[in-house]
Amino acid sequence: MKIYTFHRKQKFPISLDVAWDFLSNPKNLKIITPDYMGFNIESGADRPLYAGQIIQYIVTPILEIKTKWVSKITQVKHKEYFVDEQLYGPYALWDHKHFIKEVEGGVEFEDIIHYKVPLGILGQMVHPFLVKPKLEEIFNYRQKKLTELFGEYK
Repeated sequence: MKIYTFHRKQKFPISLDVAWDFLSNPKNLKIITPDYMGFNIESGADRPLYAGQIIQYIVTPILEIKTKWVSKITQVKHKEYFVDEQLYGPYALWDHKHFIKEVEGGVEFEDIIHYKVPLGILGQMVHPFLVKPKLEEIFNYRQKKLTELFGEYK
């Protein structure tokens, strides 16, 4: 069983309060997800983040195939981090840690994702040219949108 890791850090010239308010609102995920993915929250985003929260989405990750994605927020430490795990969706395993911390002149967002692709060896074969580039593309879009919203860190 091959488990992959995706890691990304970004800095923004905003306060910890502004950053946490944005990141901890599940509805904001739609803002930072590419439009072509058809991201739509079906349920569970009516409250601020809390441990045990179940959020259901519809997303179109590849080949215009609509997919249900169900996440559970497993851990939350106010203004420091939260963790979501996929209960149901396109990955065989998805564990996404979102860290936030104050740095000089703003905040740093850090994402660490541990994931496993489905379909065994076939999934591993398509990972380098389908799954990994798609994650890069999504997080590049996310970085662009967050920079538009919060400005460029200098």
